[in-house]
Amino acid sequence: MSKPIIFTVDDEPQVLNAVERDLARRYRKDFRILKAPSGKEALQALRALRHRNDAVALFLVDQRMPEMTGTEFLSLARAEFPQARKVLLTAYADTEAAITAINEVDLDHYLMKPWTPAEENLYPVIDDLLSDWEATATIPFDGIRVAGTLWSASSHHVKDFLARSQIPYEFLDIERDSDALSLVEDANGGTHQLPVVFFPDGTVLIEPSFTEIAEKAGLRTQATKPFYDLIVIGAGPAGLAAAVYGASEGVHTLLIDKETPGGQAGTSSRIENYLGFPKGVSGADLARRATAQASRLGAEILSAREVVSVAARDTYRIVTLADGTELACRAVVIATGVSVRELDVPGIENTTGAGVYYGAALTEASSFKGEHVHVIGGANSAGQGAVFLSQHAERVTMLVRGTLAKSMSSYLIEQIAGRDNINVREGTEVVEAHGDTMLEAITIRDRASGAALRAETPAIFVFIGAKPHTEMLKDQVALSPAGFVLTGPDLLTDSTRPPNWKLKRDPYLMETNVPGIFAAGDVRHGVVRRVASAVGQGSTVVSFVHEYLKTV
Repeated sequence: MSKPIIFTVDDEPQVLNAVERDLARRYRKDFRILKAPSGKEALQALRALRHRNDAVALFLVDQRMPEMTGTEFLSLARAEFPQARKVLLTAYADTEAAITAINEVDLDHYLMKPWTPAEENLYPVIDDLLSDWEATATIPFDGIRVAGTLWSASSHHVKDFLARSQIPYEFLDIERDSDALSLVEDANGGTHQLPVVFFPDGTVLIEPSFTEIAEKAGLRTQATKPFYDLIVIGAGPAGLAAAVYGASEGVHTLLIDKETPGGQAGTSSRIENYLGFPKGVSGADLARRATAQASRLGAEILSAREVVSVAARDTYRIVTLADGTELACRAVVIATGVSVRELDVPGIENTTGAGVYYGAALTEASSFKGEHVHVIGGANSAGQGAVFLSQHAERVTMLVRGTLAKSMSSYLIEQIAGRDNINVREGTEVVEAHGDTMLEAITIRDRASGAALRAETPAIFVFIGAKPHTEMLKDQVALSPAGFVLTGPDLLTDSTRPPNWKLKRDPYLMETNVPGIFAAGDVRHGVVRRVASAVGQGSTVVSFVHEYLKTV
């Protein structure tokens, strides 16, 4: 964390430099010494410091300044840094003004000029005030701050991106924190565009894209080379495994994800049945470990970069990013995975990200402490989400169209049964969401009787099936009617190879109808959708990539 600040203000350059010299001689090891020649310039500097979330420990200000007196400055500065200690430098004739300032601005001390020798007249006073400040001050968070509201969908998306990128941040709720509201208004020129992201260096981004955040936060967003042996698209378990095995076997590998490594599995609060983790592992931790492993082995990883098309051009495969950048390679692995299918009921659009969340939304769970929330879905991901949410919410109700026994692992069913604050309602579905700008209630229908009831709730967490991310493959790669990638034997019709297939061999097990373009993980048609299965496919597909590379 950056050092706290001692700020001195005086309009006389000779005096200002002398004060700065004496303060630096004693305190520069533990504090930064900043100076300004006028109250106006000092206030501008203070606003920038507040945007950076710096701490001002003490003001040492001259009373007699032409544009703004020391007392007037301290009155305004107190609004920016209320915990800072305040010292006024005065002449003998200013004693009455200093005494008045004690009452008006809660002045801590006033010093008569000249203050020399500093060892007798300056340092004992400053030492005492700094000691008092250190004992009582709240040290500001030294990192990224996100200002928004709980009910802002864009605020939720930014928080979720930072959390899944393993980037610490502090959330400032402008509805509950007047200082945060003031920061937002200052950054927006009086308006409330949200979210506003404040970085430690003073940079402020308003409604930023994931790419803007990633670049500013130090994540890699630009490829270092125009050509690679292998480009893996999607950094979920399958993509990360492909990157690990590709890089470890000497294949020059680039891994690209439109958000951040982890995929849907990265949002899981706890994966209990993954081999080698007897106590379970969170999706975020698994993603962090795999990302570090891939990087250590030499894979290059790009975050917050969306691929919009994949094409074959002679013996090369061309990957095009959203900004028009083209990257060439010899082989591609599609590991874009799936996302939770959206709930298609009246009223849902108004409340998505403002009470309606897809997946576990781990960043929002703590916001619903003491509340009654609902989980929609009956598969493992829904069960994991319900167990996690039950640690925060007072009550969790699971709404399941069928029965848990048909779609959920037994260990999760047992965990849910052992939680007193989780209630399971089987044979039910949500048919409407209520709320103009944030979720207020849902309508639940019993599928057998047709009976409907309204349930007041501030949040629902939706886990209702999978939608593949294959938009970039349309008109290039063969897909199933549901949009999943067809590979290997699924491409053969009565032992006949796909149209336009010119090679003298059948497509490899995980190869698409375009030679050199492979698929792994949940995005493939007809696979078992489990984390271990995705990891296995990601590692296996590299063997087929090797076989293909031998022929080109």
